[in-house]
Amino acid sequence: MLTVVISLGGSLVNPGKPDQQYVSSLFRVLRTTKYNFGIVVGGGRLARQWADAARKKGASEFEADEAAIEATKKNAQFVIDTIKKDANRVACQTFESARKQAKTHRFVVMGGTIPGITTDSDAVLLAECLKSKRIINLSNIDGVYSDNPVRNHNAKKYRRMSYAQMIDLAGKNDMRRAGTHFVFDFLACKLIARSRIEAHFIHGRNLLDVRKAVEGKPHGGTVVK
Repeated sequence: MLTVVISLGGSLVNPGKPDQQYVSSLFRVLRTTKYNFGIVVGGGRLARQWADAARKKGASEFEADEAAIEATKKNAQFVIDTIKKDANRVACQTFESARKQAKTHRFVVMGGTIPGITTDSDAVLLAECLKSKRIINLSNIDGVYSDNPVRNHNAKKYRRMSYAQMIDLAGKNDMRRAGTHFVFDFLACKLIARSRIEAHFIHGRNLLDVRKAVEGKPHGGTVVK
């Protein structure tokens, strides 16, 4: 069975408090497909709060990253505890652990790994590790835009992009700071390009589009290939 990797935004999983209903609905959709899944859960608001709290105590950006990573692991464990079935029981700490868990579980869930690397990059590295050729980025934004669509209502939405276009756009917007980055960070863009991994960017609450993206069908988001 082929594997699809999902970069699951923390803003979807924990928009202020853990959203069990959303996570359950998402996994009901995933279970109707024919794929196995590697899932990297982001930190979202919780990561921003923990990183900011660390900075206020005098933490370096490395230490702020460490705090944000702990938030991703907390969110990942919440996802595991919610879906319960066919998943590893404790969030994977390493890619090697994820690879081993993938041999016996349909859903392999993990959070972030090391400071300086966002969960976007972790998701692509997991895709490489599991030999997946499709990654789905789920967030509160329904695709890739020329600018932040929340701040700039004239921002252009891209339906299809080349790897080079995505790398160029990310390079102009990725701040490389815990809790604040472009829809897909610069390193993640370079990684999908090197392994020719097809990337889909979908609003995570549009579950019909999520299913279409997982199956490689046309959807309302953005495809990078």
